[in-house]
Amino acid sequence: MKLYSYPRCNTCRKAIVWLTARHLAAETLDITEQPPSIAELEQALAQLGRQRLFNTSGQSYRALGAAAVQAMDDQAALAALAADGKLIKRPFLIANDGRILTGFKEPEWLDLLG
Repeated sequence: MKLYSYPRCNTCRKAIVWLTARHLAAETLDITEQPPSIAELEQALAQLGRQRLFNTSGQSYRALGAAAVQAMDDQAALAALAADGKLIKRPFLIANDGRILTGFKEPEWLDLLG
């Protein structure tokens, strides 16, 4: 599994603790230094839709503006997400079977990872 997270994010730390407690290994990547690829983001877009991809409470999103994000087509949105990891809702988990989760909601993670 791959887990894109931000070291200063409390939600990301909770997700890492949750995975560790269940002995689930994940390659952990700093989302600000190495955001998900366009291909990974396309996969997430197909599974989750645009609304679940953007970190709407983050500074990068506020600086860009909700109206600007809504005006983007999918390719522009994916390019923006790939260019600035802080725009992406985190943590961003890619399970071994290719399914993707954003944010940390324990029931969703239990459902996906058992």
